Amino acid sequence: MTPQRRNIVVAGVVAATALGAGAFVALQRSDPKAGALASARFADLHGKTRALSEWQGKVVVVNFWATWCAPCLEEIPLLMTLRRAQAARGVEIVGIAVDQAAKVGEFAAKLRIDYPILLADAGGLDLIRSLGNKSGGLPFTVFLDRAGSVARTKLGILKQPELDSVLAALTA
Repeated sequence: MTPQRRNIVVAGVVAATALGAGAFVALQRSDPKAGALASARFADLHGKTRALSEWQGKVVVVNFWATWCAPCLEEIPLLMTLRRAQAARGVEIVGIAVDQAAKVGEFAAKLRIDYPILLADAGGLDLIRSLGNKSGGLPFTVFLDRAGSVARTKLGILKQPELDSVLAALTA
């Protein structure tokens, strides 16, 4: 191969890589899942309006749950332990309860939930459906990368090995 031909091939590979990276970034930015979640506003247990953008720059584990959902309640201790273990690595847990505020507040106090709890009104089920959970089932967890993009979703109860694997990839 001549030096001129090699330079043309290398330039073509570099251009194709740059084009691919640009397309990937554009897709990430226009991700409708991330947009729906980023634009959502929730009340916390004190009535203050909050948005998930408050935690941008961190890996955020967003857990949709309800007080009447037995598997949801089973994973709360795991999420509290995870928060303490992963805080130094820039991981935050945010619970979004699809339930009545009074019940959630009472339950959160009883269990001493130490991560932020937000409240979703009736639109909470529509939101989780827009995130790919067509059945609207709980628990439903969304993993956000440091840029606030949806990296992964999980319908059903979380298990430690799965959490470790997902968070290792997002915090590397």
